[in-house]
This record gives sequence, C-alpha cells and structure tokens, in this order.
Amino acid sequence: MTVQGYDPRTAAPIGDPVATTELRDVLDIVAKAVQALPAWAADADARATALDAIADALDADVDRLVAIADEETALGVPRLTNEVGRTTGQLRMFAEALRTGRHQDVILSPATDTRPDVRRMLRPIGPVAVFSASNFPFAFSVAGGDTASALAAGCPVVVKAHEGHPRTSVAVADILRSVLPDGVFELIHGRDGGTLLIGLPGIKAVGFTGSVAGGRALFDYVNKRPDPIPFFGELGSVNPVVVLPGAAADAAKIASGYAASLTMGSGQFCTNPGLMFVPDEPELLNELAEAVRATTSGPLLTENIHRGYLERLAAGTARVLATGTAGDDAWAVTPTVFATDISDFLDDWEDLSEETFGPSGLVVTYSDTESLLAALKVVPGSLTGTVHATPADDELATEVAERLRTRVGRLIYNGWPTGVAVCWAMHHGGPWPASTNPAHTSVGVTAIDRWLVPIAYQDWPEHLLPADLRTSNPQAVNQTVQS
Repeated sequence: MTVQGYDPRTAAPIGDPVATTELRDVLDIVAKAVQALPAWAADADARATALDAIADALDADVDRLVAIADEETALGVPRLTNEVGRTTGQLRMFAEALRTGRHQDVILSPATDTRPDVRRMLRPIGPVAVFSASNFPFAFSVAGGDTASALAAGCPVVVKAHEGHPRTSVAVADILRSVLPDGVFELIHGRDGGTLLIGLPGIKAVGFTGSVAGGRALFDYVNKRPDPIPFFGELGSVNPVVVLPGAAADAAKIASGYAASLTMGSGQFCTNPGLMFVPDEPELLNELAEAVRATTSGPLLTENIHRGYLERLAAGTARVLATGTAGDDAWAVTPTVFATDISDFLDDWEDLSEETFGPSGLVVTYSDTESLLAALKVVPGSLTGTVHATPADDELATEVAERLRTRVGRLIYNGWPTGVAVCWAMHHGGPWPASTNPAHTSVGVTAIDRWLVPIAYQDWPEHLLPADLRTSNPQAVNQTVQS
C-alpha cells in the first residue's frame, strides 16, 4: 500500500506515492529505539549539539523543503519559509535549555535528624511516538515541537507521518536521520502502522496534534494497553474572544482584526477565533459583516478537511451574519460567520460552540454582564482566551479574565490568538478538548517536561549517585537544596 500526496489547488495527485510501513518494520524500529535509549539519554551536551545540527541542516535546505511542502499543502512559500524558521528556532531553543540543565529539576533534601537523605531529578520516560499535524508541515510535524522536545529530553522518537504531506515528511526525516545516531529517530507511514506503534510496550508516551475524534480514539486506545502510557494530545479549540463595551467603540479595528485572524491560513490554525462575544451594537455587527465580506479563502489542506468544513456549515443552526469569497482552487471554501444572541447560545451551547476547522466563526451578542459571565462558564476548554478592553473596562475585564482562566491555557489582552510565539514561557495547552492534559504544553521550553519522569534516590553513597545529584556537583547544574 501507498500514501499519495495531493495538490490542494487542483485536487490532483502530486509526486510519487510513498510506501506505507510494513508492520514487521514497525516492530524493528521500536526495538532499535529501545536499544538507542541509554546512550542518547546519557549525554545532554551531545543532544544539544545534535539539535543545533538538525536546525542548521533544515535552514540550509529551506528552499527545497518549502517547494515540496507548498506542492502538498498550498500554504504558500512565504508562510512555509517562516514556518521552517520557527521549527529551527524551536530546535535551538531546546538546545539552549539543555545547556542550562534546567530540564533535570534537581532537588536535594540532605539528611537531618528527622529525615533521610533524598535527592530527586528528572529522567527520560523512554521512546516516544509522535503523530504529525496536517496544518503545520514543519513546526508540528516530523521535526516539530513534539519531536524536538522529546529528543531534547533524551527520548528516541518514532514519528507517524501525516498523510496530507508524505513527501515533505520524507524529506525532513532524511535530514534528521543524517544527523542522529541509529535508532534515535525514525518515520513510519500508514494508519495501521500508527495504531500498532502506540500499542507496543517499547513506546512509553505519545504526542498528538489533530482532531478531537482522532485524538480521542488514540487516547482511548493507549489507555486500554496492559500498561497505559501518557498521551499528550492537542485536539479541538474554539478560542473564545470577548469584546467589552469600551473596546467595541472602535468597531472598525475590532472587525478588521477579527476577519484577518479568522481567515489566516484559510482558518486552519488551532488558535483560530471560532467564538466571539460582542455587545449587541448594530455598528459593530455591521463592521464585522463588512470585514468578513471582504475576505477570500484559499484551499483547505486535504479533501477530508474540505468535506468536513462543508458538512459542518450545512449543519449550522445559527443565522449567517456574512460570507466572504472562495478562491478558485479545488479545495477552496467560503469564509462564513454565523451570529446568535446570548440567550440562544446558552440554550444550545454544546452544538453552537463545536469547533469548525476552517475560516468560520460564531458571533454571540450580549446585552448585560450577567449573561456574558454565565456563557463563559460553559465555553469549551480552549488553548486561548482573548479580552478586548479599554481602561474603562478594567473591572469587567478582570472578572472576565478570571472566568476564562479556568477554561483556557493562555490569556490575551487586546490581540488576536492566531500566532504562537516560540519562547521559554509560552503555554500551548488547555482543558479538554483543547488538550488531554492541561498541565502541559506543546510549545515553549517546558514542553520537554512531558517526556521526563522523576526518580528519587534515598540514602545512596555520594560516589554511587548520578553526577548531577552529588553534593560536589561536578557539572555545575542547577540544584535546589532544602535547608
């Protein structure tokens, strides 16, 4: 069997098909990953050097990689070129973090008259399976954040390629293999191979970015293993935006920002503003409608995503506020924004707040603070929550932020959620269905924590302890010492 890539602009096959991975080969790949674990986990400096080398190799080959990815995704050369830069930036960020030693979280509790000597650190969990995303063929795919953070943690990685960009996946995987030791990284193709992969005892954790349905199925599967393992999934997110009365006065600014964010990348961002609450003011609604009518959407990434978008729009029960224009490409779609009032939203919030993957959103109008705050109690867990406000809105903005804080992983003030900065402090996660574990992130330096598990040593002689737990601290790692 094979996996065939398609051109979203024409719906025609593009390039040679890629063979699916034989199941017996998946077994061999995982066995090699298990064998590679001890050596890869042992030397953080070597891992940092390897991550930098991968980043350098990707940057050196950016033009070829972008050309292949553009054929398979139609995301455009400028966007994809920036995404390669984001990917290599992530790799270098984790290399820098490794050199600080912060990932080990070393804590020493020296013995006293009332307690033993206990010393704790984090160690790699073991080989990790990563499922690539469709919408970021570099940054959330073969060499993306899940892979980079797991490799940094000291875990060998087996990536299941996304069928939407198989040739891009192969090209990036070839670069990783050229840098990394044998067994530390491998790529597989095909749904059957992916299912087998996460059931094998050698795999100790899973990273996933994709749909709620697909992620939930895999999440349930790993929890039925004889030895359930951690599943770190980023799934669906409507990313509520709340416009407060003071900010609504600048209707044109709100409308233009919303339309641009909603249709960025044809709406195929996990941080797309799918749900927006606004004061019930005709001027603002008119500006929103005009801004949406001025938009044009390009093609969606795959035939399945295109079909799902059209089916979701056809099932919508709210009134249409405005539509944009579909481009001429085969899988292009029409940007569509629906509208409803807050009482109807509260009556049917489960259906109305369901994510539509693509350039579509729902605008909910409110007339009083009480109904707004009631609605924020029922919005689904999301990656982001945004508040647009002026100083006159400070009291209400604080109250809204407190409601959103329990529903989202990142709070934004007077901005738009599309775009996730790659920095040490970033948190890209949230309550279900945004992710399967809101305590963790798939972006930012703490993404490495998903692939690390604690081990405590009690009353061990100094010379038998790992070097980083010794009082002498020969490698000068960061140690927290209890007094």
